[in-house]
Amino acid sequence: MSIFKFKEFEVAQDRCAQKIGTDGVLLGAWACQDKTPYNILDIGAGTGVISLMLAQRFPSAQIEAVELDEDAFEQAAENFENAPWSDRMFCFHATFQEYFEEIDETFDLIISNPPFFDSSSIQNDNAMENTREQARFDDALPFEELLFGVYQLLDDDGVFACVIPYDREAHFLKIAAHYKLSPARITHVKGTENSAVKRSLIELRFRESEIKTSALTIEISRHNYTAEYTALVKDFYLKM
Repeated sequence: MSIFKFKEFEVAQDRCAQKIGTDGVLLGAWACQDKTPYNILDIGAGTGVISLMLAQRFPSAQIEAVELDEDAFEQAAENFENAPWSDRMFCFHATFQEYFEEIDETFDLIISNPPFFDSSSIQNDNAMENTREQARFDDALPFEELLFGVYQLLDDDGVFACVIPYDREAHFLKIAAHYKLSPARITHVKGTENSAVKRSLIELRFRESEIKTSALTIEISRHNYTAEYTALVKDFYLKM
């Protein structure tokens, strides 16, 4: 079994198409720095790593996660059960659309590392046959439906945090504005100082405010991490 060991928990990932990666760990460490959420929703849980990171960061939080893929759902549920915080974590097997149509509560923090490749741009008819790629395509949860669900479930004073490709940021924020969600905090992420920005970490809220923008570089050189990145993830990675 493929086990990824963090400082305070372990994550099995052998049954998940999407393995633990930098995007999810960054989001789990970066999100919601200025408030303490007490009820959290993780959309598209995958292995459950983001939920587990948030359970570590916020000891009083109740966490719900929703996952469409059956294997990933079962694995996330097992990872929750094996965690030190299993009594306050629960995973639902459903599409997000099914979930938000049934749920009548709201959340202080909603978080998602959503599928983000636009399948309409792919010419290879066989591309969608690969499970790993399918998990990263946005057919199952387009930005429009993701943000509509967030609009339905986010508390008036809540925060929605996500990570998306930098080149889709403007499109994403345009859709968010339609649902009265405004950017409060954006961090642009690149691998090295000389590489292009690849990811946008974004927090949205219902109330407009001055946008806090920043940049984050992950590595100085291969496996030589910047001080900013190390400070962000040091409570989680074993070797940080």
